[in-house]
Amino acid sequence: MSHRTRSAAVALALAGAAVLPAAGTARADVVDVAYDCKTPIGDKSAVSPIDIRAAAEGDGYKLTMSFRKGVSSSPIELGKGAMNPSAVIVVGGADQGQVAVSGPPNPEAAPANTPIKITDLSGTYTPKKTGRVTFTAGVLTIKAMGTTTTCTPGNSPKPSLELDVTAAAGAGSGPADTLPQTGPEDSVAPLATLGGTVLLSGTAGLLMLSRRSRRAART
Repeated sequence: MSHRTRSAAVALALAGAAVLPAAGTARADVVDVAYDCKTPIGDKSAVSPIDIRAAAEGDGYKLTMSFRKGVSSSPIELGKGAMNPSAVIVVGGADQGQVAVSGPPNPEAAPANTPIKITDLSGTYTPKKTGRVTFTAGVLTIKAMGTTTTCTPGNSPKPSLELDVTAAAGAGSGPADTLPQTGPEDSVAPLATLGGTVLLSGTAGLLMLSRRSRRAART
């Protein structure tokens, strides 16, 4: 390749690089979250560095919440698959609300009195507002062997992720709340609220409504 040809190739490459969009639309941090946990055997506390990542998916983003350290322990060994974690990511900034995230059960047995490693938790966020949005670790829930442990951030952690988003078409202007879907085996699931009254869906909710209808017909 001649000197003139090489120079032209370099100039073309530089020109191509110049038209690439500028980066910097997201900022991520690993944030220490001090959890205060209500457990079946009393109150516990632990600190875990947490990061939250976002990957574009359709009109929204797949959020992934990762725990660098365990935040709770069990007085007895937990067998493989015995623990089911879920959490809430608090949405702030231009959009407001929360996103429910969940993950697979523990892939290995957890020894007694040892911090339990939380698997990565994920969920979907669909922007309803355009602008700079923050994502902050919220309440963590651990279900294991018929018990529930609830861990609440006690140190008002700062956001783990800031992201510039664009409202999805048809997303509306309501809060970015996303209710967890726990599976078809649930007989009753919260559907919505109206004037503080919880509306129910599922077999149990329909059964309750049908019984009330029959009573009203008799009277």
